[in-house]
Amino acid sequence: MSNRPNILFLMADQMQARVLEPDHVCQTPYLDRLAGEGVRFTRAYTPNNICSPTRASLMTGLMPHNHGVLEVLYPKVPDLHALRTDKVHWAERMVDAGYRTGYFGKWHIERDNAPGRFGWQVNGVRGGALFNELVAEVLGDKPLRPECDPAHYLEAPHGYGPHLFYGVTDRPAAERSMGLTTTLALRYLEEVVQGDDPWCAFVSFEEPHDPFIASREFYGRYAEQELPPPPNADDDLVDRPGLYRRAQGIWRQLNEEHKREARACYFASISEIDVQFGRVIDFLEGMGKLDDTIVVMCADHGDLLGAHGLFFKDISAFEEVYQVPLIVRGPNIARNAICEGRVGLHDLCPTLLELADCEPIDGGDSRSFVELLREPANVADEWTRGYAEYFGNRHRLTQRVVWDGPWKFVFNGFDFDELYQLDEDPYEMKNLAQDPAYDEQVKKMARLYWRYARDTGDTPLFETLYPALRLGAVGPLAADENEISQK
Repeated sequence: MSNRPNILFLMADQMQARVLEPDHVCQTPYLDRLAGEGVRFTRAYTPNNICSPTRASLMTGLMPHNHGVLEVLYPKVPDLHALRTDKVHWAERMVDAGYRTGYFGKWHIERDNAPGRFGWQVNGVRGGALFNELVAEVLGDKPLRPECDPAHYLEAPHGYGPHLFYGVTDRPAAERSMGLTTTLALRYLEEVVQGDDPWCAFVSFEEPHDPFIASREFYGRYAEQELPPPPNADDDLVDRPGLYRRAQGIWRQLNEEHKREARACYFASISEIDVQFGRVIDFLEGMGKLDDTIVVMCADHGDLLGAHGLFFKDISAFEEVYQVPLIVRGPNIARNAICEGRVGLHDLCPTLLELADCEPIDGGDSRSFVELLREPANVADEWTRGYAEYFGNRHRLTQRVVWDGPWKFVFNGFDFDELYQLDEDPYEMKNLAQDPAYDEQVKKMARLYWRYARDTGDTPLFETLYPALRLGAVGPLAADENEISQK
């Protein structure tokens, strides 16, 4: 019998952190329960604002420039944004320590759908053999994506073709991707909980990622509610990069009712996710295994959902996308606690390995935050800073995000930079970067950005000294000038 804890990892896709705030309209009773029995992080962030780079960072503890997945995978270009297979993943360390491992649902880390190469012994990913067999068993000849009515499609601009934005279906979750993923995970758990070996199950949903599809039952919980737009929905972005304003034009095809219905479907989808996560939690509790299990819940990134006149993610570095939900519950972890430490999803790699008493992975991009799980109110200076990077998606660009206490700085290699004071301006309505009164703050944040680039080995960026590319307020050689602090 092992003394190592079991691990259950619950992951959503494109889920806003703000839906877990106590006063939010979105109903998540199981996640509220997890937060009440564990630690909820209010400043957790993603190291990249799209799926594939973030998921690879979570597995390896590395920033995207070090693991090689810089954008969402391109199936038809096999050598572009490929995961570097010489990098160790935390699941491999767990197998070495005697864990039984299974991965279920959305993978999207490398294009072969082969988690077995990276430490996952049971392959339950969407599109894999186990998943496809269950689809055939449950759905027969019916397509995995259900018919929706009502359904709204994004049609403009001309020439792009229709994209389903949101829809309501009569098909229950048990017959859709989230429910099938849960069923596969439960079949695995029914077996492994009987043994003496520790286990790790990763349950990964593709919801509430667009298209926002919800069952009629759950949509009805929100359909008649007012669901007001975000406080920053009417932001004209006049002092932000021109690309942001250009992206706003995409969403002018929507009227206010479309936006409200989209929010209703999004929140309904999250409530359905909550129920599916609850199926797994209830099973473990019924088997007497919940208190022996570390439960982690997160999402890879958020969704703008109308903030700043934008939806989805990709273009912009706003908190609605970069702030992510993160809850950790388990043995020797604080209960009913809020932690304001700024931790990144890539930090989960060393954290899980420490919690499981496994051999760590060498690399300086991430660090364990076990200390915050034990004492969530004791946030040292090192947990007040964060760093993220974005390389574009289909459209190439360079963007880096740095947080330092209440300050947030966005380096935009394609336009002018951004600076926000999040305590005073939580909805990021005022860009201070062009105000001469904040020149010194901009330079300080730029030095911090260069320090992260240097320390994580981002040499193509850090060694950008060529005169025609000197776009920063200060250059990389200024990284060590002055003490970098919040004061």
